[in-house]
Amino acid sequence: MQIFKKQWVLLVGLVFISSCKKDVFVDYEVNPLGLEDKSLIKDRSKTNKQFISILYTTLHQQAISSNRLIRTERVIESFGDKTLINEVIVSNYMNSGEVILPTNEEMRADLDQFIVDAYKLFFVRIPSEIEKAFFINYIEANPNVTPELVYTAFASCDEYYFY
Repeated sequence: MQIFKKQWVLLVGLVFISSCKKDVFVDYEVNPLGLEDKSLIKDRSKTNKQFISILYTTLHQQAISSNRLIRTERVIESFGDKTLINEVIVSNYMNSGEVILPTNEEMRADLDQFIVDAYKLFFVRIPSEIEKAFFINYIEANPNVTPELVYTAFASCDEYYFY
């Protein structure tokens, strides 16, 4: 019996000794990645030429002529309030009759796609779900909203002045 006790103690001792091991930490050297979407950071203001050229191309689906670009740039430079004159230019382009817009029926047929296309066209990004939901609800609740009004809102938005 005493031999059995000694063997048992020896066996338990070996189990304890063999189970006590130092933890091994493995470093996989993974580079940390930021989760921030860099496309949402728009901190550089467009120059007058950039704003005019991009706006004209966005609305007319063709490049602006040199003469028209220079004339419009001079108007912006001669006016004090840049935000106001930019809104006047947007309004002028919208009222020209040369703007290529989807029809009201096309817009209302697929609001989700219309909003995504407008965000890509003006902000060069995909809208978040909350942005899509807001515009869809607003357009559905207001039957007088037209594609022209939506495009004017996007072109007059602060985010459109930055890249």
